[in-house]
Amino acid sequence: MVAKTNDDVLLVEANLDDQTGEGLGYVMEKLLDAGAYDVYFTPIQMKKNRPATKLSVLINPATKDAITTLILAETSTIGVRYQTWHRAIMQRHFTTVTTPYGPVQLKVATYGDLTKQTPEYADCAQLAQQWHIPLMTVYQAALVAADQATQEEN
Repeated sequence: MVAKTNDDVLLVEANLDDQTGEGLGYVMEKLLDAGAYDVYFTPIQMKKNRPATKLSVLINPATKDAITTLILAETSTIGVRYQTWHRAIMQRHFTTVTTPYGPVQLKVATYGDLTKQTPEYADCAQLAQQWHIPLMTVYQAALVAADQATQEEN
């Protein structure tokens, strides 16, 4: 089976000119829980120079109806718009490395000959708090452990 390196996503957007900050945070959590790939906000100006927020949500096209209903129910908007995007995607898997502070899960993303390794924030944050050290100390230790593991494989 050949790994998938591209797909289509749907961008769903709505302009919100009377939504509270708390409401924005709440709807972001709900959208992510409903399977949105990404949710982000952009400050905009609307007619009559009113400050507003543009809600942008990247989703699997199959979830269009459920996400639309959620946006209409949980925000002040009375309409949404859609745009299909074609994207290239890196294949992802997880591995665990051992650091002097404990195990850290790494996200490993590949595309052809390209490889990226990123320590998982939650693991690094938990170990930093446990050891009373800076987050970046654990993050860098995980990258060093990942480099060592790669060298041992080669």
